[in-house]
Formats: sequence, structure tokens, C-alpha cells
Amino acid sequence: MPIELVVPEDVELTTLLDELRKLSWAAADVLRAYARGQEPPYGFPKSLTVEEGGDGPVSAADMAVNELLISGLKDNLIYREWDILSEETSKEKKYGIENFKKDWCWILDPLDGTKDFLQGSKNYAVHIALAYKQKPKIGVVLIPERNELWFGIIGSGAWYEKRDGKKYPISFSEREEISELVLVSSKNHQQKKLSNLLSSLCFAETKKIGSVGCKIASILRGESDVYISLSGKTSPKDWDMAAPSALIEAAGGVFSHADGRNLIYMNPTFSQSGCLIASHGKSHQQICKKAMEFFSLETDEYFV
Repeated sequence: MPIELVVPEDVELTTLLDELRKLSWAAADVLRAYARGQEPPYGFPKSLTVEEGGDGPVSAADMAVNELLISGLKDNLIYREWDILSEETSKEKKYGIENFKKDWCWILDPLDGTKDFLQGSKNYAVHIALAYKQKPKIGVVLIPERNELWFGIIGSGAWYEKRDGKKYPISFSEREEISELVLVSSKNHQQKKLSNLLSSLCFAETKKIGSVGCKIASILRGESDVYISLSGKTSPKDWDMAAPSALIEAAGGVFSHADGRNLIYMNPTFSQSGCLIASHGKSHQQICKKAMEFFSLETDEYFV
């Protein structure tokens, strides 16, 4: 049986991970400086301007980390045969789906949880994913305020590191019954249908956390067990889900649609619509089954 590629054949995985470490910790320095009103490193402007875009606020911090990551991936890696998709550049015409021609693609979210960041919450993250033919193979989630850098490599496992390089394993909880599970849910994105769905599932407890990356890290630490996204007026995008989905799947968990379908990336709108469920995997099928039963009773149209 052929071994699945997680990096291009001409790329050394160890070298790539070292570069991702450097870029991630540099991004942490930038974001922490902005969060504290300090002079950001690397010559980025100090003023933290905020503009409302189509999908929410964009700050100078988003743009600074976006520039840092893209320039780092382009300038510091010898391999050139990959595309780069970032939340902050996706609206530019040259980044339309028709321009993504290569098998390998970086999918970046320079600041996931921008509202949490602007509100002074510590639950924001940086997402970096490397996808091959529409499937994320490596997921990196940086949580600056916790000094945590999470790595997930499909087929090899997942772990997190502190800045000193010390590695720590994942620690899924032992909870299995749905009535025992702890849900991790959004603080800033709530809607009635999602509330009704969650009420029907009867989880034991709900924790409110911002960024998707922070939510998945909470599951990997064993603090919570399941995360559910349900599209409202807008849908999450590839950059919201790519790194977190690769991370939890590499750890042995599951991230799927409610009907069990895998998430597919790089569609024309970059959207991840419908009901998406991430969990430690022990009760995933039962959660999906109950969710689908809920939707079967809904009178208005719902797409999964």
C-alpha cells in the first residue's frame, strides 16, 4: 500500500517543520505586541486599525501576520511548486479559485478569532495548513497567549510544543456517552437553529471559546470533547477549518459533515457550509446520527 504524501517528495519534513516553528513564534511576537499596545517587531506599524470586511473585522495585526507568513513561506523554502491561499488575500482577483493550479497549497488564517483578539480575549490563534489535492496533510495551530504551538501530521500524529521546544502529547478525555460530553462552542457566533440542535443533543456542559483552533486544542487537551459548526448568514471558510481539521484528524479524532462526508477544500467560494462536527471520535457516529435525526424533523430546508 503506497505511503500517503504529507509533503512534496523534494521537501524534507524536518526542515519544513523547523521553518514553521520560526514563522509561528515570530507571528506570536507580532500578535502579542499588538494585543498589548506595544511596538510590533519586524517593522510593522504600531497603530491597530480596524476595518469591517465582508466576513468581519480586519486589523493591522491580521495584515502584519499575513505578510509575515506569506513572505516566510516564499522566501525561506527552496521548493516553489505550491500555491498559497490566505484569508487576507482571498478577496483579491488574482486569488480566484481558477488561479490555484498546483497540487500543493498552503491555507492560512493569520488571525483566527479576530473579534476575540480585539475584545482582549486570549482565545485567538494562527492557522497554517498544507493541503495536497484538496486534503490538508499538515495542520499547525499557534495559540500565542498560551505559548502553545500545535502540530498535526496525517499518518504521524499530533502534539504541542512550548517555545523552548519541549513537546507534549495530546490527551483526549475518556468521556464517551453523549450525555457526558463537553461541548466547546463559539462566543461571538450564535444562531437559533444551532441552539436548537445543541439542546436536542443534551451535552453535559458547554464551554465558550473563540477561535476554531482554540476549540480544537481544547478537545486535544481533554477539556472538551466536541465542536459543532452550523452555517448561518455566512459560512466558515477553508482557512477557518483546514489547520484545525488536519490537527484533530492527525491526533485520531474526526472532523466531518453531519452526514459523515469529509470536508473538501478549495471549492470556488472557499466555503465550508452545512453542519460540521469535530470530536475526539469516541462518540462521533452517534453525534452525527442524532444531528441528522434533528434535521430530518426540521420543516425548513437545510443543506448538509
